[in-house]
Amino acid sequence: MSPATTAVTVFVHKGALPEGVEEVKPGQRVEFGVVESRKGNQALAVKLIDAPPSVAELRRRPAEELHGLIEDLIKVLEAKIMPDLRRGRFPDKKSAQTVAQLVHAVARELEI
Repeated sequence: MSPATTAVTVFVHKGALPEGVEEVKPGQRVEFGVVESRKGNQALAVKLIDAPPSVAELRRRPAEELHGLIEDLIKVLEAKIMPDLRRGRFPDKKSAQTVAQLVHAVARELEI
């Protein structure tokens, strides 16, 4: 028999959260006991069941697509940046800015 799932609003004191957890995010599933107090119902002994995915994780590209982007980035670096660096020069400002934007975009995808 599985436990019932009910959506309720309960005051959660920081002391009732598991160690290392600062807050419960909206939509996060938890198990807890309830105690009545002067301030109303309060959660007691909160246990996190699972964390909701972040918006960034939901928008994340599939791994296969990211793999292709990184392959393309490597080709651009080898063709546009490496030749100048081998000659002891930095690439021109326009090329450097474009490539930097690409590198930052890929880094953001990996960072999530």
